[in-house]
Amino acid sequence: MHNAKRSLGLRYAFSVQHYAFCAFIRIFRAGISKSVSMEAPVNNTLQLFRNLVGTKFQLYNSLFTSLPFHRVEKTGIFLSLFLLHCEEGFDKEQSPAEILKTFFEQYTTYKDEQQQLDILFRFVQYAERQVVLFDALEDAAFRDIHDMQGSGTLRQLQSAVTQAQAEPALAEKLKDFAVRLVLTAHPTQFYPGEVLGIINDLSKALINDNTAQVNMYLQQLGKTPFFKKEKPTPYDEAVSLVWFLENVFYHAAGRTVTFLKSHFPEAFSSRHALIRMGFWPGGDRDGNPFVKCATTLQVANALRGAIIKCYYQDVRKLRRRLTFRGVENELARLEQQLYGNLFIPGHRVDLDRDEILGILERVRNTIQEQHNGLFVNMVEALINRVELFGLFFASLDIRQDSSVHGPLLETIAEQSDALPDNYASLSAEEKIKVLLQVSRPVNSNLLQDELQRDTLETIKAVQTIQQTNGEEGCHRYIISHSTSALNVIEVYGLFLLSGWKKEQISVDIVPLFETIDDLRQAGNVMRALYENEDYRQHLHRRNNTQTIMLGFSDGTKDGGYLMANWSIYKAKEELTRLSREAGINVVFFDGRGGPPGRGGGKTHQFYASMGRNISNKEIQLTIQGQTVSSNFGTIDTAQYNLEQLVHAGITNELFSSRQVTLDASEEALLQALADEGYRAFNQLKQHPGFLDYLEHTSPLRYYAEANIGSRPSKRNKDAKLTLDTLRAVPYVGAWSQLKQNVPGFYGVGSALQQLDKAGKWEGLERLYRQSLFFKTLLDNCEMAMIKSYFPLTAHLGKDPQYGPIWRMIHDEFQLTRQYLLRLSGAGSLMAANPVDQLSIQMRERIVLPLVTIQQYALTRIRELEKQEEGNGRREVFQKLVVRCSFGIINAGRNSA
Repeated sequence: MHNAKRSLGLRYAFSVQHYAFCAFIRIFRAGISKSVSMEAPVNNTLQLFRNLVGTKFQLYNSLFTSLPFHRVEKTGIFLSLFLLHCEEGFDKEQSPAEILKTFFEQYTTYKDEQQQLDILFRFVQYAERQVVLFDALEDAAFRDIHDMQGSGTLRQLQSAVTQAQAEPALAEKLKDFAVRLVLTAHPTQFYPGEVLGIINDLSKALINDNTAQVNMYLQQLGKTPFFKKEKPTPYDEAVSLVWFLENVFYHAAGRTVTFLKSHFPEAFSSRHALIRMGFWPGGDRDGNPFVKCATTLQVANALRGAIIKCYYQDVRKLRRRLTFRGVENELARLEQQLYGNLFIPGHRVDLDRDEILGILERVRNTIQEQHNGLFVNMVEALINRVELFGLFFASLDIRQDSSVHGPLLETIAEQSDALPDNYASLSAEEKIKVLLQVSRPVNSNLLQDELQRDTLETIKAVQTIQQTNGEEGCHRYIISHSTSALNVIEVYGLFLLSGWKKEQISVDIVPLFETIDDLRQAGNVMRALYENEDYRQHLHRRNNTQTIMLGFSDGTKDGGYLMANWSIYKAKEELTRLSREAGINVVFFDGRGGPPGRGGGKTHQFYASMGRNISNKEIQLTIQGQTVSSNFGTIDTAQYNLEQLVHAGITNELFSSRQVTLDASEEALLQALADEGYRAFNQLKQHPGFLDYLEHTSPLRYYAEANIGSRPSKRNKDAKLTLDTLRAVPYVGAWSQLKQNVPGFYGVGSALQQLDKAGKWEGLERLYRQSLFFKTLLDNCEMAMIKSYFPLTAHLGKDPQYGPIWRMIHDEFQLTRQYLLRLSGAGSLMAANPVDQLSIQMRERIVLPLVTIQQYALTRIRELEKQEEGNGRREVFQKLVVRCSFGIINAGRNSA
C-alpha cells in the first residue's frame, strides 16, 4: 500500500493537474461517506448538504491545483496524501512526530529540516484557504439547507398566533420584549477584513454558480495574506465589527421587524425596538490597557457615521423611485442633511432621530393619500430601521473590572475633599452611605495614575456620547467580578463624582456575576441593592428595570460544564423571585461565547427551555468569536438566527401549553448532576500539573502572537498564570486546538455514572425526554465532544509528566460518550442532527493535517527547550504553531 502510494505521489510528470483532481475527489468523497454515521437518515436536507457543500467542495477545491502560485501543484498533491497518511498513522497509534517522519521518508526526498518546514508552512497556507472555501459554500447553501419558514421562524410564529387567536397576547408581550445582540471585543475570528470580504463575494458567486468568478476569487484568496503582522487596535476591532452592522444586521434586523409589523401592525409600538444591537469594542476596558476614553469617543463617532451612511444610501435609492410631487423635496432635504453629517464638519447637531422619522412619515402619508401607496413598502422599511438604530446603530457598553473602582475612590479621598479622608478605613456599609451622599464633582486632572484618570474621564464621556448619538448610544456600565452591593454603589458614586446629578444618571449599572461563588451570592447582593432607598430611586428613574449580566466563561473555568450552567439557571431563578418580590423588572444579559464550554451552542434552545420562574422580559446575549461570522455572517444566516431567538422568547410566554418549568424532583436531579460534575472537574483542576499541561501541550502560550485581538491573553500580564488571570478565549481555544474540549464535557460522564449507580437512571431518562433545558445542555455537550480527537494526543498518555492528566481527560471523554449515547439511544454523537454532524466532521477532516503539524511543532519546541538549543529553530516552530491556529480556529466556527 505504502509503495503504491509513494509511486503514485512521485509520478508528477505524468499529469500533475489530473492527478491532483483525482486525489482530491477520491479523498473528499471518501471523507463525506466516512463522516456520516451509518444510522443517520439520508433525508432530503442531508442530501442537499452533500450536493451543495460536499460535492462542490470537491470540485472547487481542485481549482487550487491550477492556481498560478509557487509550487502549488505539488502542495495540493502532497497535502492530499498527507491527509490520508495522518488518518492511517493515527489508526496505528502513531504520534504526530512519527507521522511526519514517515511521511517525509515515504513521499518526499526532503532530508533537510528547512525543506520539510517549507512544505509544512505551505500546507498551512493551502489548508487555510480550503477552510475559507468550505465557509463560503456553507454560507451559499444556507437558504437551501435550512427551512426559512419552518420551526422557530416568524412564519411559523405567525401561523401559531393566528391559529390560536393570540394577537392580544402577542401585543402585550411585544410592549417590552426585545432581543439584544451584543457584539463583543473578543476576537471576531482569525480572518483579516480583506478575507471576510472575499468570503462574502465568493458566497454570492457560488449561489449563482458563476464558476469564472469563483475561480477569480480563489486566485485573489491565494494572493491575500491571512497573517496579521501587528495586533489590531481596539478601534481596528470596532471597524471590523461595524462591517457586520452595515452589511448584515442593518438588513437582517430590518427585515425581521418589517415582517412582524406587516402581519401584526397593532402589536407594535414605534418607540420600542424589538431588536437592539450592543457593542463592546472601544467600551470594554476590562483587562485591556489599550482602550482609552479617546477610543470610546472615536468608536461612538464611527457607529454614528456608519448608520447615517446606511440611511444616506437608502434615501438615495428612495429618490430614484419616489419621483412624485409632494415627496421629492422632502427626500432631497433629508439626503442633504445626511450628506452634511457624513462629509461636512460641523453638521453633526443638525440631525436627530425624530427629525428623520418625521420626514419619512410625512413622505409615507403623502404617498398613501396622493399616489396610491406606490413604493410605500420601501419607505416603511426605512422607517423601521430608523426606529431600530436611531443615530447610534449599536449601544456602546462600558465595562470595567470591580478591582479598579475601589483604589480609584481611595485616591480621590486622598487627593480631594469630595470624599472623607478616612474613606479607605470605612466599612462597606459606611462607604455606601458616603458614596450616596456625594455632592460635588472631582477634577480628573488631580489623578496621577493614568488608568484612574481615564476611568473618571470615560464616565464623563458617556454624557458626550448621549448628546450626539442619543441616550441609547451609551447607557450601560458593566462591572466585572461583582461580589458585593458596594461594587455597584462604587460606580454610582463615580457618576456623582464625575458631575452627574442623581436624577440625571441616564445609565444602567449592570453587575456581572460569573464564578460559582459569585453566582451563589448574587441574590444577597441584589437584595441589599433593592433595599437601598437611593438605589431604588435610581431604578425607578430607569423604568424600574435592573439588568444583571451572568457570565459563563469564568463559571466554566471555576466549576466545570454542568455546575456553570446549573448555577446560572439557579441564579436566574432566585434573582427573578427577588426582583418580582421587590417590584423590579429584571433583565438577564447572558455572556455567552461561541462554544458550549462558554455557554454557546444552540442558544435559542436554551431560551426556549426557560420556565416561567425565570424572567424573559428580554433576551440579551453576547455574540463573539467565530459565532459572529458563522451565525450572523450573511443576511440569510443572521435573519434566520434572529428569528429563532425572537421566536424562542415570544412563544415561551404566549403558549402556556408548553410547560417547561422544572419540578422539584427534576431540580434535585440536576443539582445532583451539577454537584457530581463539580467534584469530578475539581479533581482535574486541582491536579498540580493541570495548567502546566495545558500551557505546554497546547498553543496557549502563543495566543498573544496570533495578533487577532488587542486584548492581552491574561488580565494582568505581569501576574503568574492562573485560572483567574487567564482569559476565556485562550483557555477554551487552547483546549479546542488540542482537540480535547475539556470545558464542554468534563464531569458529565462522571455525574451520569454516579446517578446511575444511585439508581436514578430512569429519572434521568425521563428528564432527558421532558426537559428541553437538560436535553439542550447535553446536545451542546455532544457538539463539544464531536470536535474532540484523542488519537492526536494519544502519545501524551505515555509521557511521564503529562500522561496522568491526559488519561484523566481521555477516560472522562470515553465515560461521557458512553453515557450520552445510552441516554439518547443513538449510535454516534449528534446523530439526531446529521447535517451539523457532517459539517463538523468534514471541517475536522480538513484541519486534521493542521492539528497534526501543530502538535509536531509543539513536540519539537519541548525537545529544543529541554536541550536548551537556540539558533532560531525554536522561533520557527513557534511561528508554525501560531500559523496552524488560524485554520484550526476558523474551521471550528464556534471554538473560541
